Order: sequence, then structure tokens, then C-alpha cells
Amino acid sequence: MKLVLAIMSKEDSGVVMNALTEEKIQVTKLATTGGFLKSGNTTLITGVEDSKVKKVIDIISKCSSKRTQVMPSTMPMDMSVINPLTFEVTVGGATIFVLNVEQYEKV
Repeated sequence: MKLVLAIMSKEDSGVVMNALTEEKIQVTKLATTGGFLKSGNTTLITGVEDSKVKKVIDIISKCSSKRTQVMPSTMPMDMSVINPLTFEVTVGGATIFVLNVEQYEKV
């Protein structure tokens, strides 16, 4: 048995949860916050048999898309500058951890 932890954008989490549920894969949702952009993330947790790990990863990959987002720079600016500096960052996608489970009990 494996424990799958998937950290993703909160915008993608609903679609991922629905797709996992359609495949009869139980999932728990935790609201989390990322450090770099300080934006809302979601961590999904599911325990599955080894044979279902690939299916879970495929669903997460398909349903959580990467995209670019324009962010304002936090650099101090001269007051004469009208337009703030911005930069593009890639957001979305997912970070997935697969851990071995030594024991599982449902009580």
C-alpha cells in the first residue's frame, strides 16, 4: 500500500478530486499555503494499493495544469516610476510524493 501526497494549486484541486472520486479513489483535502507566492494551495492525501499509484498520478497530471502568471515585483521603486516592474512565474501543476505504508487500519 502507498500513501500519495499531492500539493497543487487550489484552482486545480476540485477537478482532481472529482476525477479521483469517479475512479472510486477516496481522497482527503487539506488547505495549505505555499511559501514563495504565499497563495492558496491544496494538499490531497490518498492511500491506494500499489497497482493504483500510476492511475492516481496520471489523473493528477491530467487535471492540474501549469500556466504562467504575472506577479508584481517587490523591489523598492523610485517614486517617479509609473508602471511597477513585473515578472512571470509558472504556477499550477503538482508536486507528488509517494510513500510506503507499513500498516493501515480503518476503525
